[in-house]
Amino acid sequence: MLVLVGGKAANLGELTGAQLPVPPGFCVTTTAYAQVAEEFDLQSVLDNYPAGESGEAEQQMRLANMAQAARTRLLAVTMPKEIADAITEAYGILGSGEPIPVAVRSSATAEDLPFASFAGQQDTYLNMVGIDAVLDAVLHCWASLWTDRAVSYRESLGLNQS
Repeated sequence: MLVLVGGKAANLGELTGAQLPVPPGFCVTTTAYAQVAEEFDLQSVLDNYPAGESGEAEQQMRLANMAQAARTRLLAVTMPKEIADAITEAYGILGSGEPIPVAVRSSATAEDLPFASFAGQQDTYLNMVGIDAVLDAVLHCWASLWTDRAVSYRESLGLNQS
């Protein structure tokens, strides 16, 4: 489950399955992100900034440029129709057809690992009301995987950026 929805969402699913009180919600899977990442050709962005023999300042500049390029390209993507439709349907069910405020937050698969918490690395969007706001927040949440702080944190842990 962790690979499909990330640590936070998997844990919420466990709590829900145990019939503990958890606010209703839904998850956008890593499959959806992978489809969008492929559409905006994330790998070519990463390939444009190969690691090399350089000093600390050059390395930080390379990572910052890579992060900016990934964020820019991701935020320019139009959400694929089938993903937007699935989110729209889930959001509609959540609010019984009425727009309700929701939180859109990350649940990256590398979060909450035994050796790394990733606390505060990705962005959270609170009180998103209406499907347009929710879809926009999902894209921005995905883009927050590519902030300078998130990229530098993954790099410091020796984790693959892709």
